[in-house]
Amino acid sequence: MKKLLVLTGIALATVTTTFAADKEITVKGEGACAKCALHKSDECQNTIKDKDGVIYYLEGDKSTAFHKNVCKGTAEVVATGTVKEVGGKKVMTVAKIDKAEK
Repeated sequence: MKKLLVLTGIALATVTTTFAADKEITVKGEGACAKCALHKSDECQNTIKDKDGVIYYLEGDKSTAFHKNVCKGTAEVVATGTVKEVGGKKVMTVAKIDKAEK
């Protein structure tokens, strides 16, 4: 019985962690190309640097379509999506991205 309770507890903790990782957040900051503007990548990729200096590397179709707005320059942008950590970097799968209103 104790083993069943422990396994149930572990399963619930895993499910809770999985759902928490899928929470969408919104990030606002300076959008730039990781290759052209930041020189941190061999390929073009959108990034957002927030007010705290955290750089989010953006991925997904919506991010790719938006890239023309930040390649070879910068723009204030706001993006919504889910974030995961990959190799010490914050990577956002973008659900929505736009230039920020001034």
